[in-house]
Amino acid sequence: MNTFIKLTVSCLFALNTTAQIKQQKIPRIDQMPNLPQQLKIIDYKKLALDFDKTVYDFNAKGKFWPMVWMDDSKKNFPETVVGLYTAVGDVRQGPDHNNGMFHEALATMGATLGATLVGIDKNQPNLNYVGMLKNYFNKETNWDIMMNNTCPEVALLGGGYGRDWWYDVYPNLLFFAVYDKYPNEPGFTEIARTIANKFYEADLILNGNYDYSYFDYAKMTPMTNHICTQPDAAAGHAWVLYMAYKKFGDAKYLKGAKSALTALESQSKNPTYEVLMPFGAYLAARINAEEGTKYNTNKMLDWTFDGTPICREGWGALVGNWNGFDISGTFGSTVDHGGYGFLMNTYDAAWPLVPMVRYDQSYAAAIGKWMLNAANASRFFYPQYMPKEHQTIPEFAQVTKGVIGYEGIIRQSSYKEHENLKGPVAQGDGPLWVLGQNPKESQFSVYGSGHVGIFGSIIRATNVTGILQLDLLATDFYSDKAYPSYLYYNPYSESKTVTIKTQKGKKVDLYNTVSGSFIARNISSSSKIKIEALSSAVIVIVPSSGKITYEGEKMLINGIVVDYKFQQKK
Repeated sequence: MNTFIKLTVSCLFALNTTAQIKQQKIPRIDQMPNLPQQLKIIDYKKLALDFDKTVYDFNAKGKFWPMVWMDDSKKNFPETVVGLYTAVGDVRQGPDHNNGMFHEALATMGATLGATLVGIDKNQPNLNYVGMLKNYFNKETNWDIMMNNTCPEVALLGGGYGRDWWYDVYPNLLFFAVYDKYPNEPGFTEIARTIANKFYEADLILNGNYDYSYFDYAKMTPMTNHICTQPDAAAGHAWVLYMAYKKFGDAKYLKGAKSALTALESQSKNPTYEVLMPFGAYLAARINAEEGTKYNTNKMLDWTFDGTPICREGWGALVGNWNGFDISGTFGSTVDHGGYGFLMNTYDAAWPLVPMVRYDQSYAAAIGKWMLNAANASRFFYPQYMPKEHQTIPEFAQVTKGVIGYEGIIRQSSYKEHENLKGPVAQGDGPLWVLGQNPKESQFSVYGSGHVGIFGSIIRATNVTGILQLDLLATDFYSDKAYPSYLYYNPYSESKTVTIKTQKGKKVDLYNTVSGSFIARNISSSSKIKIEALSSAVIVIVPSSGKITYEGEKMLINGIVVDYKFQQKK
């Protein structure tokens, strides 16, 4: 069922003024503005479509272009695969450096997933970019998981292969997301099973203690080195194992997911390291809703946002207005040079946090507010949207072709020659990766920009500026059958009326999980909904006159769950 927004409407319905589900606060999000200033929400779907079309052009012209090449090293599987630059002009990469083998799963998998989420089929007859991802499955080393590189020969060039836990775990989340979209890709099922089995066995060995820098999945031994211990790797294990359980139905994967999530929850201090904690929060909400568990979602959300990790000091969501620019909602370091938000981390946080609201609508207002801030601020990573006086290298913006952003935005530039620029400053760390060799243009992040499809699949404008339609199903992988579900948040101090148009020819009802009630019935074309000030609505579009049943807290229509936290009115 396709739904979209239209200005002309046929009828008006008001949301219940008293929400049935009390909204929970996330303190860090409370510090963000309700309505960010210099408000502008760019078209992230178009940006994602343009990124794919531009970056995956092997005949692209211009300095440092093309951004892709073919790697014929045939690591792990006997096929030639695509390589994607991590940053513009990175001297470690391309067909003429390191035998063409140095490319990162974070970039290639992220771009493949991002394109897929906005409707591009990356399994092309002559260039099966989906199948090419198999080469990151490191079977030649007996690790037998997806890793950030295809082989150890290039491991020390950068990217954390085999020594930095999140780099070894996160590609497996990316892979499972891609696998959900391409379930019939040859070899993927066997790989997914092998990964899940590895993670399950690793969790048994860890036995609730994830206080390690990484895990050697060949020797099946936890390891410690100079890098921070990363207990939030448990969130990655748990997410993958639960997805495997939903896919394959093997009860041991559910057991492993619960074990890893329990290990995460048991931490006494914020264990956040890089990108995995939001997946723990999402899974806590989902597994509570689907399995009747009682994991502490609040605790994991606070860890995600509040910037209180000790070893990875200050990692979380940024909050602030820097010289008139609201940068709240971006993710990264809250302390590095006054704050340093990163493009990939911001995009990727939306992947788990937005669909979480399906399973626990008590976070609807908080997540809606955060996403409005994040969607507004994320345009500042791109040179065409950031004023030149707030960029380190605006003179090189043309090289991005309008689809590649800076790696980050920082309050005070970490480069000596740019430290007098007023914040926020758009910049990137690329030149620091290979000192004296990587060009200034390597501040432009191909790897982060490739994840834009996450935002592109979730965010749509409505007829009211500042009220977004957020698709709760877009990144809810391996979900049970569901009806179209959308989150709306009103950031204004007065009520607003938003218009929804539904598919013509089919009568539907609109159900709001926040109020726990139907707000429109027998809609055949369009409807207006009134959202009170600083409030949210989670609208599920269901068949009219469907059969309503209940299972515990769940309310179902025609056997499909509509509300996971339905509360009978007393």
